[in-house]
Amino acid sequence: MSTIKDQAGRWCPQSLGRSLLEFARCHPRWAWRPSVIARIGLALAILAGLCAGPAFAAGTDDDIFPGKTWAVRPPEELGLSRSKLEALRGLVGGRGCVVRHGFMAFTWGDPTRSADVASALKPVVTTLLFLAVQDGRLPGVDAPVADFEPRLRTLNHGKDATITWRNFAMQTSGYGLVESPGQAYAYNDYALALYYDTLTQQVFRQSGTGLLRTRLAEPLGFEDSFTFNAFGPSDRPGRLAVSVRDFARFGLLYLRNGRWRGRQLLRPEFVQMATHSPLPAATPVTSGREADMLPGQRSIGGSRNITPVGPGYYSFNWWLNGTNRPGQRLYVDAPADLYVASGHGGIRCLWIVPSLDLVVSWNDAQVEDHDQSPGHAGTRCNQAARLMREAVVAP
Repeated sequence: MSTIKDQAGRWCPQSLGRSLLEFARCHPRWAWRPSVIARIGLALAILAGLCAGPAFAAGTDDDIFPGKTWAVRPPEELGLSRSKLEALRGLVGGRGCVVRHGFMAFTWGDPTRSADVASALKPVVTTLLFLAVQDGRLPGVDAPVADFEPRLRTLNHGKDATITWRNFAMQTSGYGLVESPGQAYAYNDYALALYYDTLTQQVFRQSGTGLLRTRLAEPLGFEDSFTFNAFGPSDRPGRLAVSVRDFARFGLLYLRNGRWRGRQLLRPEFVQMATHSPLPAATPVTSGREADMLPGQRSIGGSRNITPVGPGYYSFNWWLNGTNRPGQRLYVDAPADLYVASGHGGIRCLWIVPSLDLVVSWNDAQVEDHDQSPGHAGTRCNQAARLMREAVVAP
């Protein structure tokens, strides 16, 4: 039988068609039965759809994703301006990396060093939530958390009984505050700790780091050390330490719509939900008035009401480049499809730009004005976003 791949190694429906016809001529007694013809037609339709995708997605997995190490290409070969990337490095500082078309294009500092990513960990926690739903451990993101933490049913006279997993991921739980679940936005690190603890200990019944290893680090091939105990097991467990180049692998998983080297690790509908569900811009912000929490409740790091920035931008713990109630875009000079995992106001970030096929990851940067960025072109965060866009000089 003749080959069914072209010279570039892509599945080719035309070649498959010729091979099937050749097979039919060799087996005339049954090859033209209606049931066989139907199966041939289905196979051709599926493979035609696969071949119609983007050029890089149509290539071999090794062309798109890193293996044990990242494949490195000069920026110029990937349609990137080296001078713009050098300007980005100078603006940001710290350490970081730039990935385009699945290749490592540019690094600075020590991209192998693992360290705390602060609130940039939040989309990783929500990815574990999606995997719990995907596994059938949870019926959906709108299931009540009280099914696994029954003490919520009586907390604050029952106010917290209806907190859902979506509320945690959208920062609308009202946990430890007077507002009811879904009523107001509050960037709440006490709620995040309850989210992480309940998800790992009650839903998966596994340590956070063990869960990270089996569900993300090993499938994505992390090269460096990683842990959900960035400061040790007794100091704010749930804080993620990871290298910038391994965090870029997590970003590439989302950029590739949940697919990794031929496997659909995360269903595409969860990727779309995470990156296309901004909290409505008209959502009220919490009053800040406090209510009871569960006995012994800890924080993952901050307070119950860290920043009012969020409505219009926040989506399942990612920051989208949307607009707030006054119509201000989060990063005015960045593509509208940009989404970001941000920690410590931008010091620790993972940037994903689907329209540019670009992933940028950094840590210990001299950038910390994320909350001041809406509508303001002069912030360092926006300047960095502009340099990313300007760095792409070819499709």
